[in-house]
Formats: sequence, C-alpha cells, structure tokens
Amino acid sequence: MKKLIKSILWIHCISQFVYANDYALITNGHINKISKAQIKAIYLKKLTYLNNMKIIPINLEANNKIRESFNKNVLHMSSNRLKIYWIKQHYLGHRPPLSMKSQKSIKSFLKKIDGAVGYIEVKNIDNNFKVLYKWSD
Repeated sequence: MKKLIKSILWIHCISQFVYANDYALITNGHINKISKAQIKAIYLKKLTYLNNMKIIPINLEANNKIRESFNKNVLHMSSNRLKIYWIKQHYLGHRPPLSMKSQKSIKSFLKKIDGAVGYIEVKNIDNNFKVLYKWSD
C-alpha cells in the first residue's frame, strides 16, 4: 500500500512538472522594473504612466488559457470578476486593455510601441524583449 501511495505521488509530481507552463510579462526594453502591484494597477488602468512614459497593457483574447492564467496568478481575479469590473468602468468612461488574438501579434505590437506590455509563453520570448515578471501554472 505504501508503494502504491508513493507511486501515485511520484506520478502526480511528474505530471505537474510536465504540464506546468511558464509565462512572462514583457516589454520592448523601455521599462526597467515593475512590481506585481504595479502590473495589476496597469491592467486595471489605475496606473497609466511609469517614469513619464504612457503604459499600454495588452491582453490576449478572453478565452485564451494564458490570459486565464494571468488573471488568476498575477491579477488574482477571476474572469467573471474582471468582467464585472470593466462593466462598472465602462459607465465611468474607462476602457479595458487592448486584446490581441495571438502571442505573435502581441510581440509585433510591443516591438513597435514604446510603453506597451503584454504576456506570452516564456518559450516564445526572443532577444527583442525584456522580461518584467514571470509566473507558472
């Protein structure tokens, strides 16, 4: 019985490692340091400038698994809670961050626009970008 339990725990640990995904919030290099609290404020549009630079947050589409991970692990908000937040903000005249269809489109946008930040899988980051924050599922 002990061997069975150890085997099950071993398989669980390996599966967690195999299925874990690493993500990062990136920029084109014009932003130096950023805290997790600042990231949340940026994506809730409570913070729009850092060091006299306009910050432009970019999301992936609402049904994207990376966006769900970002909402859960970085913003600490569910998709429903964010939806309610943005409905309220809409009536105050505020718009949510831009959404893009793919990680490739985020990278393309970030290369062209100073102050833009977006999140993608770590494996898709190249030397054109600076990592501001990392997390895993």
